[in-house]
Amino acid sequence: MPGVSDGLVQARGLRKDSGDVHAVRGIDVDVGRGEVFGFLGPNGAGKSSAMRMIACVSPRSGGTLQVLGMDPYVDGPKIRARIGVVPQLDNLDAELTVRQNLEVYGRYFGMSRAAVRAKATELLAFAQLTDREGDEVEPLSGGMKRRLSIVRSLVNDPELLLLDEPTTGLDPQARHLLWDRLYRLKRQGVTQLITTHYMDEAEQLCDRLVVMDGGLIVAEGSPAELIGRYSTREVVELRFPLDDAPPVAELEQLVERLEVLPDRLLLYAADGEAVLAAAHQIGIRPLSSLVRRSTLEDVFLRLTGRRLVD
Repeated sequence: MPGVSDGLVQARGLRKDSGDVHAVRGIDVDVGRGEVFGFLGPNGAGKSSAMRMIACVSPRSGGTLQVLGMDPYVDGPKIRARIGVVPQLDNLDAELTVRQNLEVYGRYFGMSRAAVRAKATELLAFAQLTDREGDEVEPLSGGMKRRLSIVRSLVNDPELLLLDEPTTGLDPQARHLLWDRLYRLKRQGVTQLITTHYMDEAEQLCDRLVVMDGGLIVAEGSPAELIGRYSTREVVELRFPLDDAPPVAELEQLVERLEVLPDRLLLYAADGEAVLAAAHQIGIRPLSSLVRRSTLEDVFLRLTGRRLVD
């Protein structure tokens, strides 16, 4: 965990209440300079509420919070001038061109016309949007709009970048291009806070993350640490005929943990191939089998459950 000297975000007992709803129920967060830090959790877990307090657009209800060494209560405008925010839904100005979206936004930060033109040219190249700089925003693809939203948040050279579900709704090609852009920002030293529902995205991007549920942090660590702590090295997926009862009792003896799903069994073990061979030796013949490595999604579902949250 980063120390006090290098922490860009430090929260202790941070709370957010709205009437009888306790969105964030006392969390501790430390984000070090230059790292990519993730908030994971089901809908209603409190991750977006935490991000809004860090972004200085929602006051905290309790606890302490410092962003860039300042208190949002006292120095909100100063903090907002030094951070970048990419909201969950794009809020680009559809009446302006791609370039104008960057130049007009830059003027809000007091940049000169010459400086903002140069910055816009640099960011358009970074986002691979130079050939679309004169186009209106509305006809752009979802991936292009998302790239434009991200680089617009970089106009003021922020020390801290907050991204709320940056790739939701994008196709795989657009997602991977955005991952590449965010990785390049990390190499340039830009600290990033990310919320996401995509576990593979969190594994790819985050140095550390917290899993939130019910307004509380239920786990914290690097993706590899969390997988090692809450799952096994491998998972075996077995499918059986729907009209046959799966041999749960027999298989439980072979693994560290077994999970029964409507369409398959999940067997958690250090060596999946060895478990599959042992199952065959005792006469178990599934319709299909798959041995895969454990992922952050296995951890997430174990910690927060498989219930559907609206």
